[in-house]
Amino acid sequence: MDLETVPKAVWQKAEERAVLLRPLAALDEAPAHLVRVAAIDLQISERWAYRLIRRLREENGKVTALLSRDGRGAPRKPRIAGDREAIIRQVIEDLYLKRQKVRPSEVVRTVQIECRKAGISAPSEATVRRRINRIDKGIASRRRADDPSTKPILGAIPIPKYPLDVVQIDHTPVDVILVDPFERLPIGRPYLTVAIDVMSRTIAGFHLGLDPPSATSVGLCLTHVAEDKKPWMTARGITDVEWPIAGKPKKVGVDNAGEFHSQAFERGCTQHGIEIDWRPPGQPQFGGIVERVIGTLMRRIHKLPGTTFSNTAQRGTYDSEGRACLTLEELERWLTVAICKDYHRSGHRGLDGTAPVARLEEGLVGLSRSGDSIAIPRDMRSYLIDFLPVLRRTLQRDGFTVDHIRYFSNALKPWIVSRDVQTEGSLILRRDPRDISRVYVLDPFDGSWLEVPYRTLSRPSMTLWEHRAARRRAQERNAATVDEDAIFAAFEEMQQIEREAARLSKSARRRQSRPELDRQTPSAAKSQGADPAELSQDDTEGPPRPFTDIEEW
Repeated sequence: MDLETVPKAVWQKAEERAVLLRPLAALDEAPAHLVRVAAIDLQISERWAYRLIRRLREENGKVTALLSRDGRGAPRKPRIAGDREAIIRQVIEDLYLKRQKVRPSEVVRTVQIECRKAGISAPSEATVRRRINRIDKGIASRRRADDPSTKPILGAIPIPKYPLDVVQIDHTPVDVILVDPFERLPIGRPYLTVAIDVMSRTIAGFHLGLDPPSATSVGLCLTHVAEDKKPWMTARGITDVEWPIAGKPKKVGVDNAGEFHSQAFERGCTQHGIEIDWRPPGQPQFGGIVERVIGTLMRRIHKLPGTTFSNTAQRGTYDSEGRACLTLEELERWLTVAICKDYHRSGHRGLDGTAPVARLEEGLVGLSRSGDSIAIPRDMRSYLIDFLPVLRRTLQRDGFTVDHIRYFSNALKPWIVSRDVQTEGSLILRRDPRDISRVYVLDPFDGSWLEVPYRTLSRPSMTLWEHRAARRRAQERNAATVDEDAIFAAFEEMQQIEREAARLSKSARRRQSRPELDRQTPSAAKSQGADPAELSQDDTEGPPRPFTDIEEW
């Protein structure tokens, strides 16, 4: 471009922009609050300010990068006469951007009146409304409402140097209705707990369950973050992709929900050297990274059968329960495929187009060069137990009874015989809700955990949710008597229904849910557990479609 041909007014405007935007373009990531201030000073939108910053970076800070461009992608030129444009601008300034919160329809009428007074034809209503919509939302909020909730958000989330230095955790109800694996009836929406690595934007782990968020779901999510995910994925039939992040986070960022202030969560984190960073009350932007990735996942889930969408307006007449067909296991496998094969490999706008897994690899290389490494729990079982909910039970001659089920081990016999003062009171038990075929009892003498299985080892293992469903079914059969035999009889009946459905329907056979995932048989409880590769596997039906929008923060 010949610089001499640029009109003086256009060049001066570009110079003014360069003074404010060049320092921001020189930064690796321009802070949002500084971009907002520059946009206000230049009287442009924040989106346009970011676009100009990108141009400066592409052209090494040249002033010509900030000149107006004709053609596709340039700001739209007004198509109405300058006098009408001036009237619209003046009415918006004098009427719309005021505390009275005048409606756009009033602005349209006032513009039409002023144009008639000036003896010129009035613009259409759509034209006036487009001018209103172009106003920066932050400016409009500050000038139209004296509301503290509209105050600008200053600062940016500090980005850690290495993976798992900071992990953000949050929960959400999933926008889809699930069905049970026995009678294929709707059972409601599950809950998702997500942990995301702030440095790489890699999803470090998640927990999907039917119970509302609790300290248990947080503990199971942290366990998933720390463990090697290859056996976990193999057990779910996903073997052609890796989930390379694993280890203890140094710090977890959480909100102020009750489960994040529970004794189990706080002491579990303290025990394993994990710092807790609670967000300031009423400032959700401090958890913006995990909030954004949850929104990204939910928008993807809205394409699944049985979705509830985000609200009733979006759902309309869609029959969520009638179209529901996914079980908990299927949704868990779908999420794993979507995360590992799609999200982790997609270009991330918050990382300047770098894929999360690529940024993770960069961080791991840098961590290795620094001579450091990610901490891995030495004993994953103890790590998990420290986050499980606490139960207190007294030791009887036949062991412990929890929710009508008896647990016993020969290792308890010396405690029963001795009747030591340390074993006579209530003892501390912990139980994994994914497999209640055993409980963990705190040894009052040496502080270790003793694994105690069912008293009747032939009983099948089940999840806590399956136990509750079986107990409800037993109560329906005989409300007067609900004991261990009745619960397992109801559970066997439920499994028989599932087997019959699998025999009659090929599609049901593909959709059998969770009897073997996250659980071991009582006979295998004495060992380290069954080989995940030997568990039943279902092939995934191909990777999901790519994400169309990735969180940006």
